[in-house]
Amino acid sequence: MVTDLHRRQALAVLAGLGACVIAPSAAFATTGNRVQLAAAWEHQGSFHIGVLSTHEGAGQALQVHASLEVPTRAHGLCVLPDGSVLATARRPGDWLVRWQPGTGSGPQWLWQDGERSFNGHVLASADGRRLYATETDAETGASSIVVRDACTLAKTAEWPTHGIDAHELVWDTRGGNGHGNNPTLIVANGGVPTAPETGRVKRDLGTMDSSIVRLDARTGRLLGQWRLQDPRLSLRHLAWSPDSALLGIALQAEHDDAAARNTAPVLALFDGSALRVVAAPEPVAQSLRGYGGSMAATPTGWAVSCPRAHGIATFSLQGDWQGLVPLPEACPLAVRGGALWAGGLTSSLQNAQAAAPLAHPHGSGLRGARLENHWVVLQG
Repeated sequence: MVTDLHRRQALAVLAGLGACVIAPSAAFATTGNRVQLAAAWEHQGSFHIGVLSTHEGAGQALQVHASLEVPTRAHGLCVLPDGSVLATARRPGDWLVRWQPGTGSGPQWLWQDGERSFNGHVLASADGRRLYATETDAETGASSIVVRDACTLAKTAEWPTHGIDAHELVWDTRGGNGHGNNPTLIVANGGVPTAPETGRVKRDLGTMDSSIVRLDARTGRLLGQWRLQDPRLSLRHLAWSPDSALLGIALQAEHDDAAARNTAPVLALFDGSALRVVAAPEPVAQSLRGYGGSMAATPTGWAVSCPRAHGIATFSLQGDWQGLVPLPEACPLAVRGGALWAGGLTSSLQNAQAAAPLAHPHGSGLRGARLENHWVVLQG
């Protein structure tokens, strides 16, 4: 648990911050063949966010370039136009931090007061001035999108997600989506019931209600809601296809029966009007154990990390099974220049969907570390 001292120190840092300027920064840019990723990891019982760095090409070590210790496990990350990194605690989380690596400035913390919890994901507006985070009310269990000023982290609006256990959210800026040129938000309601006194312990799974919703990004008005036929499939992580025609959704099965849970699909696709699951061939499906960790898409197809299967499940963009790319404890996925970067336990893969992916061994700062679900390529 976070101590009162941690809270006082964090609040002191927050109070001491001056004006916030959103401006592009190249302090940690991706230049030439150098690749940098904002990531989160656990190492010997302590938790960190930071920047990992390597160069393209097989055998190049992935090193810790900058790091910040955080109180508990981090989950989703977001990078703002000024190069600062946002991270939120794994659900039910009580902290959010904004940190600008490489500048010497202190981190800016935001703590929940016990009445709400962060759900692990935050999204920024295109100009980086507003933040949108999934949060849950501790008393009712209902989830909301909370809009915050990116500079002060002060709340400016709050909208219901029309579900519980809201998780990842993404922008839908496609033209012709039925809502003119107004951007909308797609939110995954994981639907898994929990209680504040028991944290992440799942309760009453027979009442699961997972869905995705589309919300007006100006007012929060509900524009649509969709569910799968199987109520025990939790919709969690989201990624658009390169042409933005399809949304891929990583699934986590919550069936009581182990056989049903282990053979459940890990991928669903949303075309803007309907949801459908995509199944792996039956001999392979059981090895995936019904658990999708992270989600990405490249011109080659969909990728779902499956840490319990020690690999990355890959599908064509149409949903045809392509294969399982082996990678022990595969978890975070990101796309750089159309190529998939995947993080594992002792090494990470460049162009993981290729016939011969390039392996990057983890350097000394990452030995024995476990990467969290998500990482983000830092762009110039």
